[in-house]
Amino acid sequence: MSISIEPMTVEFFEVLLTHITEQTLQKISLAHYCGDEPDLQRVLIRPVSIKQQAHLSVVYRYQTRDITKNYLIEDAIALLKSWLGIHFKSAHVQASTEVMQWQLGKKNKVSLSRAVTVQQLENTQTHNREKQRYLDQSRPFLTALGITDQKQQIIPAMSRKWKQINKFVEIFSGAFADLKRDTDQPVRVVDFGSGKGYLTFAIRDYIEKSLNLKPQVTGVELRDELVGLCNRVVNDLSLDGLDFFQGDVRSFSPDAVDVMIALHACDIATDYALHTGIRLGASIIMCAPCCHKELRPQLKVPTLLKPMLGYGVHLGQQAEMLTDSMRALLLEAHGYETKVFEFVALEHTSKNKMILAVKKSNSAPKQAEVLAQVAALKAFYGVYEQTLERLLK
Repeated sequence: MSISIEPMTVEFFEVLLTHITEQTLQKISLAHYCGDEPDLQRVLIRPVSIKQQAHLSVVYRYQTRDITKNYLIEDAIALLKSWLGIHFKSAHVQASTEVMQWQLGKKNKVSLSRAVTVQQLENTQTHNREKQRYLDQSRPFLTALGITDQKQQIIPAMSRKWKQINKFVEIFSGAFADLKRDTDQPVRVVDFGSGKGYLTFAIRDYIEKSLNLKPQVTGVELRDELVGLCNRVVNDLSLDGLDFFQGDVRSFSPDAVDVMIALHACDIATDYALHTGIRLGASIIMCAPCCHKELRPQLKVPTLLKPMLGYGVHLGQQAEMLTDSMRALLLEAHGYETKVFEFVALEHTSKNKMILAVKKSNSAPKQAEVLAQVAALKAFYGVYEQTLERLLK
């Protein structure tokens, strides 16, 4: 069977051409490469105007470099048709009015999902970035949680929180697009330290409304009054696939999880959350560490660094950087592609670093190499124990 004649593939290209013609296309991401170039990871495409003529700019993203080529629209579409189902198994389209996902699954089964998205455009035809919203602000849970008023307008005092929620969902969306999974199965999410549930509700909504998948989301929170509040909202809105549990990462033990979230878990609670995600083979781990206390008392300042780390604030920053570097390396040692970057502070705090890990393939040589790097860092700074490393052993 030829993928190119699949009805859903035909629909995909018809919708894509409509977005190009109406100038509503923002970007296309091709993933799950299965061609013969070992270093090619993905292809990113966006519309540009060159000498007042519409083109598609195609970025070939390799492991260590990017190659950019600009094509006329008809030539780019021809390339896409020759790639889908042969060289790439996934295509994600972001337009100003919707997101669209084309996926080639087992037994060459093609799936196509489309969902409306809300966003604000700054410029649709130049290299300028667009401001985007991944959630529809008319969603009832936003009013129930105090983000919007009864007219579905953002409450001014909550505008920063609204931006933060969308930023978080944007990061999740990008990570989820890289996954290879059975679309018939529910997406199992655990959010440790869920608080008032802003992100927990948002992830559940995005999975169901934008990805057209079945959510199975649990928020875990120590404060019983917040758990009660969130469960009341769930019941009032009759939301399937969402519940809240009173406890923490040590008292709540899920049997399986696809996405593990832990934002601002204090000190080694972050390590316990990361261990839970790794142990259960979570496809995505999203963590914003907080209160790095464990390693600082252990640090033996190397002679060369004494003039720099003699200042207390620098020593604290070094301990924080070392802690999160070791966490990222340990994730890599267990088969995760890991990024560490600054993220919008969800609770209006300077602790705005995020560790994002997406499950990839694992190999014994790679694991040995990364664990040797962890051991070298421990020896250099005199560290004798790090909780995540201990738990993994």
